Amino acid sequence: MDLLLLLKAAVLGVVEGLTEFLPISSTGHLILAGSLLDFSDERAQLFMIVIQAAAILAVVWEFRARLGCAVKGLPHDPQARALFINVGIAFVPLAALGLMFGGWLKAHLFNAPVVATSFILGAFVILWAERKDQCERVARIEDMNWLDALKVGIAQCFSLIPGTSRSGATIIGGMLFGLSRKAATEFTFFLAIPTLGIASLYSLYKERELLSFDDLGMWAVGMTASFLSAFLVVRWLIRFVSQHSFRIFAWYRIAFGVIVLMTWQLDLVHWVEQ
Repeated sequence: MDLLLLLKAAVLGVVEGLTEFLPISSTGHLILAGSLLDFSDERAQLFMIVIQAAAILAVVWEFRARLGCAVKGLPHDPQARALFINVGIAFVPLAALGLMFGGWLKAHLFNAPVVATSFILGAFVILWAERKDQCERVARIEDMNWLDALKVGIAQCFSLIPGTSRSGATIIGGMLFGLSRKAATEFTFFLAIPTLGIASLYSLYKERELLSFDDLGMWAVGMTASFLSAFLVVRWLIRFVSQHSFRIFAWYRIAFGVIVLMTWQLDLVHWVEQ
């Protein structure tokens, strides 16, 4: 077993887990980390899909009790049915645009300059949203209607641009549309399950020729690192949003984006396109 490869797998797994549910873009970080680690080929792309699936499992595990109650309540509980319907409605816009333009976006936008620019622009959106007076209409996700879900789903579409952040787009979008900070964050977690889960299964099917038993060790290390780090982030973020704004993530995005642009422009780092 290649120990260096396992180390890369562990590092990328931690990067995925730490960034998937924070408003700082996991895709952007994985593109840059894969470039730095010289792990950006087709095999690496399949690995990124696998560790993303592990991050989803962390959400399922954290919300297992609520998910179980919602599933049991589907036949007789209107709130349980509304949750599943709203998640389905919010999932549709990204799924449709992803199928239509996913290939083009991946071919043209998955590179360091685009990621860094998206980091910075997204940061200014977060700072603007935090300064804006929020009118909270929806305190809990159980109080959301189908139109609230659709609006969040449209906001999620911006995450197709690498560096934007899926969780950032849905949380900030939800807040701008009247959801409380906690409701927007929790709905983002629930929406991640079908969004990332179906995307992962679809990508694995498309890249099935690359599947190899030789990569099981690498996958195991990456998935374990991704699951554990994502689990810690999800649990921490739920507590964090009740008392803090997202400004700290905005300033991080600006600093990180500027560093990437400088190293790219000055040719200090050879950023590899995905």
